[in-house]
Amino acid sequence: MNLVEIEYVDVEQNKEYDELINKVVKRCFEIENILSKNLYISITLTTPAEIKKINAEYRNIDKETDVLSFPMFEKNEICNISGENPDVLGDIVISIKRVKEQAEEYGHSFERELAYMIVHGFYHLMGYDHEKEDDKLDMRAHEEKVLESLSILR
Repeated sequence: MNLVEIEYVDVEQNKEYDELINKVVKRCFEIENILSKNLYISITLTTPAEIKKINAEYRNIDKETDVLSFPMFEKNEICNISGENPDVLGDIVISIKRVKEQAEEYGHSFERELAYMIVHGFYHLMGYDHEKEDDKLDMRAHEEKVLESLSILR
């Protein structure tokens, strides 16, 4: 079973993006020990305008952002998934233009920024958040563990 379904909306399809996404998602599933759960993630790569539209429609926030995550389960439900039937863990929507801009702004590679967006979105799907400082530190530790295991560094 594929762990990720990738869609391009107003962005040209890119084999290198596909390879990186598949590699990062697989490592996330391995580290969180959910390979046997028969789950997959839907990832859409798109434009700032499309992200703004989705953000307004589903979150009532009329602005663009770099990544959106739409989990299908609560954090405590994931461990109870049987793995019998394929199920979507959730959807991640990423603005490729924002990935490029932020890679330049933060002084690291496009690969690092895209990988970070994938991992960040994944942990939102897993029920992590960064509203409170303690939660933010916990989420960041998980994200860095995945990126370091792939040798995708700043």
